[in-house]
Amino acid sequence: MFIVRIMVLAFCLVLANVLCAGEKSLNVALYHGAGASKGVSILEKALNKYKDLKIQLVTAEDIANGCLKNFDVVIHPGGSGGGQGKALGEKGREEERKFVRNGGGFVGICAGAYLATCDYEWSLNILDAKVVDKKHWARGFGPVEVDITKEGKKILGVMADKEIIYYHQGPLLAPAENPAIDDYKILGTFAGEIARNGAPEGVMKGTTAIAAAPFQKGRVLCFSPHPERTDELVDQVYRAIFWASGK
Repeated sequence: MFIVRIMVLAFCLVLANVLCAGEKSLNVALYHGAGASKGVSILEKALNKYKDLKIQLVTAEDIANGCLKNFDVVIHPGGSGGGQGKALGEKGREEERKFVRNGGGFVGICAGAYLATCDYEWSLNILDAKVVDKKHWARGFGPVEVDITKEGKKILGVMADKEIIYYHQGPLLAPAENPAIDDYKILGTFAGEIARNGAPEGVMKGTTAIAAAPFQKGRVLCFSPHPERTDELVDQVYRAIFWASGK
């Protein structure tokens, strides 16, 4: 009986080691340099609860110096898309493009979504999207209703047809129709709107709120609103990271 117990214990230890060996963490670079808002700490804290993510803060200088080769996914948070793009400079922006082009993942939230588009001189040009009504980018903030598409439910693990997501002047996206970049899939569209500070009503509704697309060997997923600002929605960012990683 004693020998049997020893054999069972040995088997359990071997099985545990096999399972542990099968657990792989994703190395995630979280941008926190110039152009990133203080809200990056909220995002970092929210993602640190996931044990299969290894979050490391990186700056524009780190990226320009080639640090992304050590990561699976890079996240650009809220703040200023122009501030982040200009801080990266052409060298840093090309490092990001190269990273995604060669199989890396990119997740952009609000300012990070602006950065991914094809619409500005500081854009990364990795998402075939333009920004609707750029003149009224400062249209306000608050909770907004978002329609989740079938593809969005699949990728983000959402069951509901609609979600209320905090919005803070993120881009209203539409296809840019750049023939050099794959078209994006719509994961969510704005069903509600915020139209303050002179922004016209009726423009925001129906524009893309969440988009995902391949970029050569890599993947790009962008949120205009901020799911990380709501505890119940942080899983959307987590699933976006894994989708972007290709794993």
